[in-house]
Amino acid sequence: MAVATKRPGLEAEQVLGKAYDVRLIGRVSKYVRPHLHLLGAWVVFMCTTIVFELGQPYVVGYALQHHILHPDAQMLFVDAGVFVALVLLQNLSSFCEQWFLQLAGQRTMHGLRIAIFDHVLAQRAAFFDRIPVGRLMTRMTNDIESLNEMFSQGAITLIADAIKAVIIIVIMLRLDVQLSLMTFATLPLVVVLVEVARRAMRKSFRQIRVRLAAMNAFAQEHLFGIRVLHLLGRGKTALREYNEINAGHRDAYLLQIRADAAMYAVVEAIGKIALAAILWWAAGRGSSDPALIATVVVFKEYIDKFFIPIRDLSAKYAVMQGAMAASERIFQLLDTEEFDGAVVSPTTAADELVAPPANSPAVELAGVHFSYGAEPVLRGVDLRVPRGATVAVVGATGSGKSTVIKLLTRLYERDRGSIKLDGVDIRDLALPELRRRITVVSQDCILFNGTLADNIALGKPYERARLDEAIHRVGLDRALKRRGADVTAAVAERGSNFSAGERQLVAFARALLRDPEILILDEATAHVDPEAEELIERGVHELMKGRTTLVIAHRLSTIRNADLIVVMDKGHIVEQGTHDELVAKGGLYAALEKTFRRQQ
Repeated sequence: MAVATKRPGLEAEQVLGKAYDVRLIGRVSKYVRPHLHLLGAWVVFMCTTIVFELGQPYVVGYALQHHILHPDAQMLFVDAGVFVALVLLQNLSSFCEQWFLQLAGQRTMHGLRIAIFDHVLAQRAAFFDRIPVGRLMTRMTNDIESLNEMFSQGAITLIADAIKAVIIIVIMLRLDVQLSLMTFATLPLVVVLVEVARRAMRKSFRQIRVRLAAMNAFAQEHLFGIRVLHLLGRGKTALREYNEINAGHRDAYLLQIRADAAMYAVVEAIGKIALAAILWWAAGRGSSDPALIATVVVFKEYIDKFFIPIRDLSAKYAVMQGAMAASERIFQLLDTEEFDGAVVSPTTAADELVAPPANSPAVELAGVHFSYGAEPVLRGVDLRVPRGATVAVVGATGSGKSTVIKLLTRLYERDRGSIKLDGVDIRDLALPELRRRITVVSQDCILFNGTLADNIALGKPYERARLDEAIHRVGLDRALKRRGADVTAAVAERGSNFSAGERQLVAFARALLRDPEILILDEATAHVDPEAEELIERGVHELMKGRTTLVIAHRLSTIRNADLIVVMDKGHIVEQGTHDELVAKGGLYAALEKTFRRQQ
């Protein structure tokens, strides 16, 4: 019997705050403000559209009373011309109204997308450990699009509908108070209906956003691990779990659909009831007075124009609810403060750094503690890396080797202790300065859309000769020549059209081009074939000359030539020395060295 399990992505997506919050509108207005001139033009054309639209029933009533019931063909022709002119002017004004509104909306969403993307890029690595990429993609795409619908589907024209309703009420009261009161007697029922629908849609839209984020996170996770899914036969299980999340997303829409359909149908019925009441009243008067007939016809037109926006309110309100639910999550993301940045004190700015003493270490860790959660990963690590030396860090999986690198580059912040670069605490260095001086080459080389040259330069303006030199030194040019390609070759998604060895050569070319003070090789040759490794080792040897290098490796050939070998175990440094010293000692390194030999 299958055991039902809860998807963490669903529960982790918090249902937030109010369904409609003036504070959220105020925050959206920050991105609208640069385009107020467009909204000003929209307001002008909105008002002219209303005038032209509401003038049409009056022309019909006037023509009916004066030129139809009392036939006057010549003047009726003039009435028809005026009516057609009002229709044309209304449509022209409506076009301009929508143009300026949509333009303001698109420019606002453009600014908001840029703000969100910039904000997400500024987050620390721990932020991405907590929040699934699929959920972030929902914020940056679906939620932005939901907010955009407030403009694109005219939900913001609720303002125009309100203005139009007030003008219609004034016109109807001026035409006939008694008929107006008969019409407005149905409004309390409409108000109750709108409130019921509002509550149902609020609940529905929040649940829709929750389930959509969970569905995106689930799909992203399984598409990323598609090979494991295929090879280990998880396809049916994944399909079943996805179906459960998808069914929840479908069911969340049902309440909104019912409320929308009920509101549309009932408001339509209320409008017809109001019209029937007026016709009943007019029939009871038993008069053939042209003025009365014209008034009834005009009222019929204004009743339609009055109730049509109310009838469509459910659809517009649904869009507004979606926009508010999306806004809650967008601004929750923008309020996250795990920024990947540092405050630079005046004494440690890049152009004011004092040259360190010649005998000071390039990197120094003192009493460093760190944990990703409850369990400590580093437990008081002390390490001095001499300037210009090559230091290899070895240990079993989970010993804390890679964590040292993450703390040194400030992907994560240490819990306790100090980490210094040339005698300066790394927290006192601006991150761009810190990462300019340190380059990490890991076993997973990520390639982006574009050409190989783009992936090596990564947007920085390097001279072509310097780029070619880096490519030649790591042997990437020879590897590309074997496949009949060069650095102008296009990169497929995630670099899937290049081998692991070729991608690793690209990573080394990046490092050579940046020319850092400190080079970190994080198991950089672990997944490289022997032929590519030979090319890489030749380039790495040149790159390491006169440069401080930290190496985390599983290959004996990489470790044994290091100036210093540091052995880690369960978050502690347990041994330090050269290869020969540590082998002779017969401790943990000697056991690891035998393992390295068997693996190779």
